[in-house]
Amino acid sequence: MKRTLLSMGVTSLLFAYSCKNTQISKQEMTPDKTISNSITDEQLMDKVQKDALKYFWDYAEPNSFLGRERYHEDGIYPDNDKHVITTGGSGFGLATILVGVERGFIPREEAVKRLSHIMSFLAKADRYKGAWSHWINGETGKTVPFGKKDNGGDLVETAFLTSGILMVREYFKNGNRDEKFLAAKCDMLWREINWNWYTKGGEKVLYWHWSPEYQWEMNFPLEGYNECLITYILAASSPTYSIDAETYYKGWTRNGTYLTDKTKYGLPLYVKHNYAEEYGGPLFWSQYSYIGLDPTGLSDKLVKNYFDINKNQSLIDYKYCVENPKQWKGYGKNYWGLTAGYTRNQDGTTGYTAHMPTNDNGVITPTAALSSFPYTPKESMDFLRFMYTKKPQFIGTAGPYDATSIHYNNWFTPRYLAIDQGTIAPMIENYRTGFLWRLFMNAPEIQQGLKKLSFQSARYGIK
Repeated sequence: MKRTLLSMGVTSLLFAYSCKNTQISKQEMTPDKTISNSITDEQLMDKVQKDALKYFWDYAEPNSFLGRERYHEDGIYPDNDKHVITTGGSGFGLATILVGVERGFIPREEAVKRLSHIMSFLAKADRYKGAWSHWINGETGKTVPFGKKDNGGDLVETAFLTSGILMVREYFKNGNRDEKFLAAKCDMLWREINWNWYTKGGEKVLYWHWSPEYQWEMNFPLEGYNECLITYILAASSPTYSIDAETYYKGWTRNGTYLTDKTKYGLPLYVKHNYAEEYGGPLFWSQYSYIGLDPTGLSDKLVKNYFDINKNQSLIDYKYCVENPKQWKGYGKNYWGLTAGYTRNQDGTTGYTAHMPTNDNGVITPTAALSSFPYTPKESMDFLRFMYTKKPQFIGTAGPYDATSIHYNNWFTPRYLAIDQGTIAPMIENYRTGFLWRLFMNAPEIQQGLKKLSFQSARYGIK
């Protein structure tokens, strides 16, 4: 929920220039936007995956090679933020790079070199009991405060990053000498994270933040349901500093009280989405934890199938946009999707908010539908085809822009956010092949951690 509560109104911007390294293509900043209606679904998915990859390959921060917090094609940046990288978004970027290698979009050897550099940078960057901060200066490795007291370890952003690190390890661990060395770097970073420290002295709940200066003053316990499930999975799976099952069930599930029998549009919600119990929260809640964690047939003591939670949340969002109770122009079967990202302020300027049915201002965030492919393949494909063949002005060099609105005279912001662009290629790939899901779910520690928490998954032999 931090992206919802703490990121609204964030206005710091990043200086835009490409990383001087192997690029995906030589195209100019104004791409060829002519896409024929005859393009196949497979070609469209290839296209958007390759476009989204550019954010983390062509436009990476040039010293660390990690993902910038933002990339703006309109060129509006203050210089002081030009090297700010985002921890969680970079984790999604690692997964995106793996998709690029697997699909042949980028050379495997070049990826190994870049990923090895990234892991070396992360090993030297500021850490807080092994956890990284939300933002890091890509030149120095020093913490960039996300807020006054948010200047230390950020366990949730660390979890999103660690999920990517583990998938890199699993992908390369049986490769050549350089690949095995990369995998060893990843393993070292993973083992150094003290997840148990973030129980604040043994409380049966994980806390989001800890700062050497402010200690636990942020006071943000991780309680479901929102985007933070992966934090508990990783904490329980740690081979060095793990939490016990009681912390998961007392903390994350609120002693089981986060279940609900509410429905919307005839679809069960199953769990109480924090601050959004009527419709479910912004769609990133069904995406961030599931870049590697496969919800298909996944259950624990309380939830019978996590896939159903995510599918229903996505369908509720879709049905809300089709119903369109506020009568926004353009909303419908081909144009839907509400999640956190850039938005249009009332005065026409660009801001930030957590779009969802209970916070709907006429702006559609493309990543919402595109990253829902595993749950809503037809609805997501309709959106993807509409964007590329009917709304080329909404497409930039790194894929669909972060925020769009047909209602406001085809308004869009020519800008991207790592946390939004970074989920597109991975979630589409999970729909297409299950590639990242297999990497993460077959990691030995993850298998053991899930068993510790009484999770079951027939697909991966977890029972």
